Amino acid sequence: MRTRADHKIELLSSVPLFSACTRKELRRIASLADRVDVEAGHVLTTEGEIGHEFFAIAEGTAKVTSKGRKLAIIGPGEFFGEMSLLDQQPRSATVTADTPMSLYVVGAADFGLLLDDVPFVARKLLKSLAGRLRDVSKSHTH
Repeated sequence: MRTRADHKIELLSSVPLFSACTRKELRRIASLADRVDVEAGHVLTTEGEIGHEFFAIAEGTAKVTSKGRKLAIIGPGEFFGEMSLLDQQPRSATVTADTPMSLYVVGAADFGLLLDDVPFVARKLLKSLAGRLRDVSKSHTH
């Protein structure tokens, strides 16, 4: 018989950010992350506000905007909210659910534990941040 925890671990392993994690690491992530379901139109983060959560998308899509301009559509396996938790600065963009969504949410206090306890996730976050920075740099030089 599968338990609720087993189901959560299985779902977490399908999120690319966590897909290379060991079963032990997935159990740790599962203990820190809450699954949250939201309806289309729900505002997940607001530009300029202090962030208190990190989000990993399991299902659905969201629109990322800054200063009223659409920057991206993000979907399953993508994540957001980490920048505010890393530097304690206000959110750099607003993220709004385009469709009904299922997300894994890690609060600010648990985010540090996640990075300490699951180094693979920290490396993957750093790689993503570096990629985002390169994309911004390229867009300013062309």
